[in-house]
Amino acid sequence: MSRIAVRRALVSVSDTTGLADLARRLVEADVEIVSSGGTARHLADNGIEVTKVEDVTGSPEMFGGRVKTLHPVIHGAILADPSREEHGADLDHHGIEPFQLVIVNLYPFEATVAAGAAATEVVEQIDIGGPTLLRAAAKNHAAVGVVVSPQRYDEVAAAVEAGGLSDELRLDLAREAFFRTAAYDAAIVTWFEREREIPDRLAIAVERIRDLRYGENPHQRAGLYAGAAGSGWWRGARRFQGKEMSFNNFVDAEAAWRLVNEFADSGAVVVKHTNPCGVAVADSPEAAFAAAWDCDPLSSFGGVVALNRPLQEETATLISDHFVEVVIAPAVEDEALAVLASRRNLRVIAAPAPANEDLDLRRIEGALLVQERDTIDRLGTGLPEGWVVASRRQPTETEVEGLRFAWTVAAHTKSNAIIVARDRAAVGVGAGDQSRVGAAERALVRAGSRASGAVAAGDAFFPFRDAIDLLAGAGITAIIEPGGSMRDDEVIAAADEHGVAMVMTGRRHFLH
Repeated sequence: MSRIAVRRALVSVSDTTGLADLARRLVEADVEIVSSGGTARHLADNGIEVTKVEDVTGSPEMFGGRVKTLHPVIHGAILADPSREEHGADLDHHGIEPFQLVIVNLYPFEATVAAGAAATEVVEQIDIGGPTLLRAAAKNHAAVGVVVSPQRYDEVAAAVEAGGLSDELRLDLAREAFFRTAAYDAAIVTWFEREREIPDRLAIAVERIRDLRYGENPHQRAGLYAGAAGSGWWRGARRFQGKEMSFNNFVDAEAAWRLVNEFADSGAVVVKHTNPCGVAVADSPEAAFAAAWDCDPLSSFGGVVALNRPLQEETATLISDHFVEVVIAPAVEDEALAVLASRRNLRVIAAPAPANEDLDLRRIEGALLVQERDTIDRLGTGLPEGWVVASRRQPTETEVEGLRFAWTVAAHTKSNAIIVARDRAAVGVGAGDQSRVGAAERALVRAGSRASGAVAAGDAFFPFRDAIDLLAGAGITAIIEPGGSMRDDEVIAAADEHGVAMVMTGRRHFLH
């Protein structure tokens, strides 16, 4: 493994965190530092000897600092390949001394956008010279080390002090630099596309945040990838106990966490393979959990539990009687942790609520399918605007409350989905069936006698009256669905025959 001794370094940063300490170590290792603008002033103010870029190029900064390092003397010193004789001749002919180290971080474009700055200010934070320097140094990583993050300063300084930058280190730094410029350009593209709900151009730069033990199955390698400065409830999550989150844990936790946060009142959700096994809203978290678990205890075994209230001792005691993989809540009290401590493999997590603001991306071979996230109005009272009663019988206030609850759950359940609910709890879930009748049958089997006097929701329209006859025959008193079938009249007539109240929302909630 060869090392490149560092004799000369170019430094140009917007973030001066840790820079003075790095520069002192470089100077002590007999490295000449060349710098420009504010970086040079910062180093000089800290008593560090620095050569200004304009003294090297013979050209002053221009256009308010927009042009500083864009000069052949600078880029020649970065791009020259010392293994090529003609490059060495050019360096000698033009009196250029090469750099072995380039330290650059970019204008704070992402932070400026996040702060809500005006467009003119944002544009000024689009760095031109910085990415050019990074790409040049990363391209020539055989001879040059490139540093984009203060987190690498100590490692790089130690390598310089030990005699130089190794091949392995320079290659790793180059990878990081090219990713940084890619992510930077992706952020710029995203900003330019900001006024389009579905962008014409979607640039995505993600890096592996952590390794996962495996994917959906043990033979599949997997990782968690995200943008360096992206959002996500998992970023702010804290795992108090239990094993690392697996691929399937993340998928199921996402489904459970999104659904439970639809409810303003105290709610609990149990999810298995991304579908709810039980959902309930109650006056307390423990009552909500008990009702949610009672929906389908068999399917809930080994599931993910989500609560939209802090996890307290009472609820933890109920949970401890069952086998679950993950419990996620907005906060976890010490008493609850003490109760669950014996379940060493149980993952107990506190997390912020999901934002629901990003695009929904699905992967198919060689392409991405992109859509806005599906949204649904939070539970409230009465019929929301746009919902119509299609049946002769008007639903009661209690039925309307139940229909709104069931509709919310249906929107988070794989299609074809039928939800049977009563007393603000799901008592039967039919998920992911190829037919709506099949989904209704599965929901009713799970509900059993609890279907009598309950309400039901379907995530999409009923194409025939058969499912209506089935649900009404089991004692369902009110049904909510989007409508829109060419046989709506037949479906409504079936509801009227059975004395069932039917509400049509005009919007479906397919979930695949």
